[in-house]
This record gives sequence, C-alpha cells and structure tokens, in this order.
Amino acid sequence: MISNRQLFLNHVAQTSAAPLMLEIERAEGIYLFDTSGKKYLDLIAGISVSNVGHSHPDVVAAVKLQAEKYMHLMVYGEFVESPQVKYAKRLTEFLPEKLNNVYFTNSGAEATEGALKLAKRYTGRTRLVSFKNAYHGSTHGALSVMGDEYFKRSFRPLLPDTFQLEYGNESDLKKISCRCAAVIVETVQAESGVKVPSLSFMQKLRERCTETGTLLIFDEIQAGMGRTGKLFAFEHFGVVPDVLLLAKAFGGGMPLGAFISSKQIMQVLTDNPVLGHITTFGGHPVSCAAGLAAFEVLQKEKLVEQVEAKGKLFEELLRYDLRSDQISRKGLLMAIKFESFEKNKRIIDTCIANGVLTDWFLFASNCMRIAPPLTITEAEIKTACEVILSSIKAN
Repeated sequence: MISNRQLFLNHVAQTSAAPLMLEIERAEGIYLFDTSGKKYLDLIAGISVSNVGHSHPDVVAAVKLQAEKYMHLMVYGEFVESPQVKYAKRLTEFLPEKLNNVYFTNSGAEATEGALKLAKRYTGRTRLVSFKNAYHGSTHGALSVMGDEYFKRSFRPLLPDTFQLEYGNESDLKKISCRCAAVIVETVQAESGVKVPSLSFMQKLRERCTETGTLLIFDEIQAGMGRTGKLFAFEHFGVVPDVLLLAKAFGGGMPLGAFISSKQIMQVLTDNPVLGHITTFGGHPVSCAAGLAAFEVLQKEKLVEQVEAKGKLFEELLRYDLRSDQISRKGLLMAIKFESFEKNKRIIDTCIANGVLTDWFLFASNCMRIAPPLTITEAEIKTACEVILSSIKAN
C-alpha cells in the first residue's frame, strides 16, 4: 500500500525539493500531533496564522455554526452576508476613522494585488515603490514589488514602472515623487529576519507620501492581529496608512485577507470599470465567521496585552547562551541569527526531532523563526527555549 507521504510527493504540487514531510493528524492549542502520536510545540503558528492557537473552541464553534447556515452564495460584493458585515463593522471599531472600508479577499497576496490596483485607479499614476527584502506575496503583481531578485528573475517580465528603496534609509525617501501611485511597506520586515524600522523613518515616510499625493500601503499580513504587541503594528509608530493589508491570523486559521481604506478611496473600484476588482470566494462566510471569532478571542483573553512580556521572556532565556546581536524581535515575532543557513538548518532539524517546530526566513535563511501562537504560556516558553539552547549546543 502506498503511504500518504509517497502520495503527497506524487500528487500534491511541491514548493521545494525538501519539504518538512511531517504528517500531522491533529492540532490543539500550541501543539501539533503526528500520526505516530508524537507531540510538537509549535513555534511558527503556520507562519503567524494561528495567533489564538490551533482549534480554539470558539473558532471551531463559529465555523460549525456558519457552515450549517450557508457557505458560498454569490461572488463577493453582491449579497449582504452577515459574517462579512459583522466582521467589517467590528474590525473598523479598532481602526482609525480613515480606515473604515474593508474589501475581503482569500489571502495576503490577493490583498496586495487589490491594493496595488486601488492605488493606480485612485491616483491615475503607474509607479509603484517597494523596499529591498520585502515580501508581499507570490502572484505576479505582488512578485513585482517583492524585494529579492532571486525569487523574481525566473518570472520576468513583471509589472513595469516599479522601483525599490532601502528599508529604513531616510535619505531614500526623496525618491518618492508625484509620479508614484503607492509605496507599499511592511511595518516590520519579517522575511528579512525581523527588521524593525525607526520611528523617524516611518513618520518621514508618511510625510513624504502626503507631500506627493502617494498612497501609503502598510502590509501587516504577518505583523498584524497582535503579533507585535499592538493589535496593528502601525500603532507603534504613530502614523496611519492610506491602505492597510491584513491576512494570515486575520482568518483565525481559515483563508481570509483584506485591504482596508476609506470609503472615498475604495469607491473608485465601483465604476470605470464596474467591478474594478472582483473575487468569487473572497470574504467567504465561514472564513469571516472564524476570523471574527478569533478577533473576539484576542479581546476576551487579553492576548495582545501579554505579547510583549512573553517576547521579553523568550529573549531573556535565550540571551544566556546567545549574543545580543543574534536576536531580533518585535513582540512575539523573533529571529535568531546564526553564521550560515547550514548551521541554522541543522539546529532547526534538531529542534524538530526534539519536539519543537521552528523554521527559517525567506531572505534570511541563516535566521531561525520564532512566532508561536500568542496563547503560549510562560512554562511552554521555558520548555521551548531549553530545547532551542540544547539544539544549538548539539550543533
């Protein structure tokens, strides 16, 4: 009989030559369980997706309840669907007034695509500005504003009239001109190894976009929904974008993304042409029900308020055996830097063998990723750090 592992390799399209190949049977809280019953403490949360943990009972209940009422009814934007309305209304209660209109998508890449189209349509301009080592998704438009040539060169030609600046470099901001439709930027650059910009840089970026009439798009697909210790990472910098991108944890474990702006800006997608942006499954009612339930868990369990203390505990425990310059962190998004990818991979593999699941970053393959569910306890943090440190010593 052919094993599921072999069927996976034969019939499921592969994204790398060396997938992790863990066969997970169930997940609960911060733990994954494979088919042999082995338990893994999850330090990556599906790449910052499972912020309220796996299979949270409130989220599971919301999914079941909505699935029993209705699932897909009509392409997005035509019917009044209660889960979309409720989530959009609740979300905007926590956002600045100018971010009051939500366009639901299926994923973060689709949110990026919608936002880029919105900026070009609203401004009547074509130039798009992004940053080196940025990641905004892998579809063609998102790839065009990705900040790493290795991942782009095999798929050219991409969108024309794009260029990139140095993340955190204030002198580069003068290159933003009145020709620019949008600047898209991560509030915390995750895939480059958790790079946090200065307050000054973010505020000057906002000022320059305002001066030139350029829409400022904040990508919080990884950093949003409490990951950095604020519900939205832009709150750390005292600036507000023109467009906000959310996904990953936004759906509570279900596929969901969004680009959010003002009703005035978003309105341009309704004509010339009509249906200026459209999606069949975007804002799926079951996904919106799950996302809203997870959002309420963040509030009810006060998870965001606990993030910084938990992140500090990780950092304090790891610093016993690591140099200060080896750790980059914002909230519970953390990178541990090693001298090479090869060493990092050996340590990651040892961690996994010892029951702690971790990973690396796309543009910083020498860095270990730590981004656990926000529900992780102090005791679980201590256990995770013990395994990480022992794995480092073993390699």
